[in-house]
Amino acid sequence: MPSPTETATHPLDRLTASEIILNRAVLDEAGLIGPHTRFPLVLPDEPAKAEVLAWTPGTTWDRRVRSTLLDRVSGAVTEVVVSLTSRSVVTSRRVDVVTEGQPPIMGEEFDLVESILWKHEGWCAAMARRGLDEPTRIRISALSAGDFGIEGERGRRLVRCLSFLQLDDADNVWAHPVDGIVAYVDLITAEVVDLIDDGLFELPRERADFEMPGLSERDTQKALRIIQPDGPSFTVDGDLVRWENWEFRVGFDQVEGLTLHQIGFRDRDQGGRVRPIVYRASVAEMVVPYGDPSPVRFWQNYFDAGEYSLGREANSLTLGCDCLGEIHYFDAVLADDHGRPRPMGNAICMHEEDDGLLWKHTDPYNRTSSTRRQRRLVISFFITVGNYDYGFYWYLYLDGTIELECKATGVVFASSYPGEGYPWASQIAPGVGAPYHQHLFSARLDLMVDGVGNAVDEVDAVRVPVSGENPHGNAFTRRATRLRRESEAARLADGSVGRVWHLVNPSVLNRVGQPVGYTLHPEGGPTLLADPSSSIARRAAFTTKHLWVTAQSDAERYPSGQYVNQNPGNTGIDTWTRADRDVDGTDIVVWHTFGLTHFPRPEDWPIMPVDQTGFVLKPSGFFDRNPALDAPRPQATACHTGAPGACSCEH
Repeated sequence: MPSPTETATHPLDRLTASEIILNRAVLDEAGLIGPHTRFPLVLPDEPAKAEVLAWTPGTTWDRRVRSTLLDRVSGAVTEVVVSLTSRSVVTSRRVDVVTEGQPPIMGEEFDLVESILWKHEGWCAAMARRGLDEPTRIRISALSAGDFGIEGERGRRLVRCLSFLQLDDADNVWAHPVDGIVAYVDLITAEVVDLIDDGLFELPRERADFEMPGLSERDTQKALRIIQPDGPSFTVDGDLVRWENWEFRVGFDQVEGLTLHQIGFRDRDQGGRVRPIVYRASVAEMVVPYGDPSPVRFWQNYFDAGEYSLGREANSLTLGCDCLGEIHYFDAVLADDHGRPRPMGNAICMHEEDDGLLWKHTDPYNRTSSTRRQRRLVISFFITVGNYDYGFYWYLYLDGTIELECKATGVVFASSYPGEGYPWASQIAPGVGAPYHQHLFSARLDLMVDGVGNAVDEVDAVRVPVSGENPHGNAFTRRATRLRRESEAARLADGSVGRVWHLVNPSVLNRVGQPVGYTLHPEGGPTLLADPSSSIARRAAFTTKHLWVTAQSDAERYPSGQYVNQNPGNTGIDTWTRADRDVDGTDIVVWHTFGLTHFPRPEDWPIMPVDQTGFVLKPSGFFDRNPALDAPRPQATACHTGAPGACSCEH
């Protein structure tokens, strides 16, 4: 059995290549790997939160890996936890795919589907009826099947397949949807379970290439260079990052991609103590529900984390294209379909950005003018899931603010456009439709605001009527409502009252006697627009509320359950909260739903300019005063020297 050549120094360190090799060797020695075994999931089995908080450098811990094994012949799924420390199998159990769901779809299965359909007589005949006689020019988009109670589907490992014509090897395949037909394919038996042909639609053949060799690029942009001649302001020690007053650990796994751990802020007013804020932060799930009810599209709902794995779809980022400035890249190592290491260079990008003004004041009495500039640290990664691309950007600011911004770009999923007035899609090019859809994200924030005993207050602005107390009608105030139990803590945003959620530690008071806290500022866009009785509302229950608060549980990592693929909807966040646990002054997790509702435009074609969504966490009484008073004065060397006097920022 191989010996690891790289040793973890912290319980939350990311998995290394040698640890992935060792994990496979332990499973093989235990007789759990056969010729048809695949590894849809290989994840670090993080120690319990309490164990990590109690751990001290130099002491040992049990380093574990959780693997999900799929037998490609029988379809059997087994979940196994291996101790790398003792080189043994700790637990092993059979997953009930009917009630728990299937593991994510693997890379080799996408390739398998094309070969199945290219050889299928019925599918080829349907293509021929559409004038398409060369099957290998038809590209197959194998998509997650969901769960709709269709007779005979429970227990099968399925995908539903839509088709696109690719005119040549350089053609943008998404521009030519072969509409009106969908194939249901069993990935274990390699058979077409059903073929639904809803009629012939006109096939759009206009090219929509966005990387065209003959396209002349504009020559109006002058060079823009971002330089830090003295180097970056952050330091990196393995997975530990320190920047300005911030300290945190970087993680990366197959399902969530980038994770941030033990985020804290060094408070100079408290003797330089690093005060914890968030124990663990991630995008735990994102779902893209489509709104076209046609017979070939009613099932289109994609869970990009649970069904496809955000981390596995990550891009290797490129300097000057994805990130600008003085960049630090973190490489990642994931396991491939066979449980062997798959290195991924430049998976995470980290850099600093100027962000405009931090504060400014010109005072008429003491005749001073003072300005400071805001700066933020950016930690990001980018993924491609089929047609869409998503960027995830965590921002840390000098004033203690934390922000998450998610960027959506790529190519909208196209259909044929049936005709004027079609109520479920936009016409974005002649004959090309794009179904209405949403992009809904779930951020999981395992809180630790100055300790583990946290609570959530819902805060609304309140209009006050004219009265003896308010004779001129100018008064308004705010109302704070403590969310005490899980049943009370599934909430909707309300922009009409400026609703925010104050995440507090009731046992720690600031110098004016208030509980220290952070405020979650939601965008408050639409939640899930599908009917409450729909399959997707059941499977993605987290999308029906902007906020959920749950008692902390290391086993409750993903809001739609561990195995989302074909899960009927019985293992998600709405099922956990039936326990109605206490969330007032205890160890809690806040789940925030946010996202985009997309009615595609012609300007989104042939490639979509970036659209953004996210949320902000701002300190609210966490500090005793502005924590950025010590920010340095702007330096003239950072200004354009071609304009004399333009760099004077202080008088």
